[in-house]
Amino acid sequence: MTESDKFFDRANRLLTRWETLLDGRAAAPDWTHDAYRWRHDRQGLRLVPVKNPHRVHLDDLLCMDRQKVEVVRNTEQFMRGQPANNALLWGARGTGKSTLIKAVFNAYVDRGLRLIEVEKEHLVDLVEIVEVLDGRRERFLLYCDDLSFEADDPGYKSLKAVLEGSIAAPAANLLIYASSNRRHLLPEAKADNQDAHIVDGELHPGEAIEEKVSLSERFGLWLSFYPFNQDEYLSIVEHWLHSFDAGSCSDEATRQAALNWARQRGSRSGRVARQFAIDQAGRHA
Repeated sequence: MTESDKFFDRANRLLTRWETLLDGRAAAPDWTHDAYRWRHDRQGLRLVPVKNPHRVHLDDLLCMDRQKVEVVRNTEQFMRGQPANNALLWGARGTGKSTLIKAVFNAYVDRGLRLIEVEKEHLVDLVEIVEVLDGRRERFLLYCDDLSFEADDPGYKSLKAVLEGSIAAPAANLLIYASSNRRHLLPEAKADNQDAHIVDGELHPGEAIEEKVSLSERFGLWLSFYPFNQDEYLSIVEHWLHSFDAGSCSDEATRQAALNWARQRGSRSGRVARQFAIDQAGRHA
């Protein structure tokens, strides 16, 4: 290629990029990466590669065997091209909801599974995201962490439409996995329950309750997460202490320190257990 050819090639690529910015579209994604974030900014609607995604292993997730089995089974069906459900992982904070999603992505990444993180405020772009992925041979998990809405949130109706409320067929190469501290994703007020009424001796929820339940019902797979008891918490602490070569709960001082750590934070969660092990590893490095 001559110097003039190189110049015109670069000029054409620059012009194409400029045109896409003008009409609100970004350039085509770099599909050589495993994980992406969706961005909606002055550079357009685009998938931004995550060059160093958080690698989590399923074996590092303890005391959630039921949830792991269900998520792995559902994801395996999806990877085989079989029917699979969008999943809502809800429950107490720090119990591994988001980590399980990242771990199952990591388990299947070598088979072509890709992860797309979408922030709640960008859920209004779900239709555009589906269009970007249309025709790709990879399979995608659309991941939304800490999902919850206010009653007037525009992303709420966009998510409902993409899940099961649109005239367009669901994308065959896309599943939505979301985590939330709320079972029904919307705030529930006392007044909502007072709107219930009785018809022919049966209790019927009010319209506000029906509206709030209607979104979470569109996730075919619900998985609940609850706070760990003391023995479960200590078993997770032990796992991470061993992983960081930072001692053991068989040492009474370490065991008491782990319990005090959880007590100070008001939570016996997997997140707190790992943070304690990191602290121990740093102290005794």
